[in-house]
Amino acid sequence: MFFRIIWGGVLRQRKKLMLIALTVLLGVSLATAMLNVMLDVGDKMNQELKTYGANLNVVPRGASFLGDLYGVQEGTGVSDKYLREDELGRLKTIFWAYNIVDFTPYLQVQATATAAAGTDRPFTAVGTWFHKTLDLPTGEKVATGMRGLKSWWEVEGEWPDDNARNEAVLGYILARRLGVKQGDTLTFAGPDGAPVDVRITGIFNSGSVEDEQAFMPLPIIQGLTGLDGLVQRVEVSALTTPENDLARRAARSPASLSAKEWETWYCTAYISAIAYQIEEVLTDARAKPILQVAESEGAILGKIELLMALLTVLSMVCAALALSNLVTASVLERSTEIGLLKAIGATDFDVLALILSEIFLTSVFGAILGYGVGLWFSQIIGTTVFGTAISASPTAIPLVGAMVVFVTILGCLPAIKLLLSLRPTQVLHGR
Repeated sequence: MFFRIIWGGVLRQRKKLMLIALTVLLGVSLATAMLNVMLDVGDKMNQELKTYGANLNVVPRGASFLGDLYGVQEGTGVSDKYLREDELGRLKTIFWAYNIVDFTPYLQVQATATAAAGTDRPFTAVGTWFHKTLDLPTGEKVATGMRGLKSWWEVEGEWPDDNARNEAVLGYILARRLGVKQGDTLTFAGPDGAPVDVRITGIFNSGSVEDEQAFMPLPIIQGLTGLDGLVQRVEVSALTTPENDLARRAARSPASLSAKEWETWYCTAYISAIAYQIEEVLTDARAKPILQVAESEGAILGKIELLMALLTVLSMVCAALALSNLVTASVLERSTEIGLLKAIGATDFDVLALILSEIFLTSVFGAILGYGVGLWFSQIIGTTVFGTAISASPTAIPLVGAMVVFVTILGCLPAIKLLLSLRPTQVLHGR
């Protein structure tokens, strides 16, 4: 009998219940889209942010940092300390190897070239990798270098070939100062004064101090300095998780963590954990986060996730308000029916169970449809904003379910109060 009454009520109130289902559908669809994007946005945003440079600087242990952004410069305690080039492949063997997106080494030397005006111009020549293929200890191959690490640079021409011994790219400021262009041959002298000829394959604009430098394959600079197989520093771009109190404590002193805390920190992609693991695999190396980049990433991710959470809450609040109006209107329209039920012996609990069952069944139906629409919305957001699909997170399902229950109860509270106040004698007499 109970279910027959419910079914009859659904048929009689189908238009009103359809509006309730539509209200829940809209709220759930937006909440589902925001939750799935929020739960998957970390990796997507990290991928986007990695296109704007390195967030780790690796130098020999004991070498001084004169700047978080540009790392080692010429100075005391630096010139006699180097990293081994043949160890750099180990970066892709750490616990978070797949989070290491790109890395490239640098070895620089002060050189002098004769400008078109006939005057000698000092400049910094930097040896590096452009698109280097490495054979890893695991038997895999990986390609890395400046092409990926500096993908936002505007290059007029081409990057040099890593196997070439006579190619270079120049910053546009240096090229203008020397009076050279793409395709020209630049003759410069290193520390020993011996002339070196390189063909300029491209002119780049980085928007930073690199515009006053020349970059060429690493073997050229190693040959000029007699530092075969050695580099001064390595820039690393890694996908990371925003720092929290645990990560900051670990960055200050990993030894201060308990065994459980240490395991949690080491197995989470905090930038401090990745830096620690890099130091484990490289001889006498120190990895230091570039704080401006790392902190900005965490701040951006935190603000985006907060925005998504606020949109989710607001969508469900709006759904609750709309649901409240619709359910209250439904109770008012059915006041005679409710009064009659009470008059023939139905208790307040019986009537409440009847009305709430109808509303919950309608809400569940709307929530199921809304979840599917929300997944579709999340894919639109993913492909439009990030150029890739958003993964459907299983965590979103219980969250959405809990919100639907909460919103339905919250929306029904005014109607419940009204329903309990109805008296059969007053309702059936039209008062």
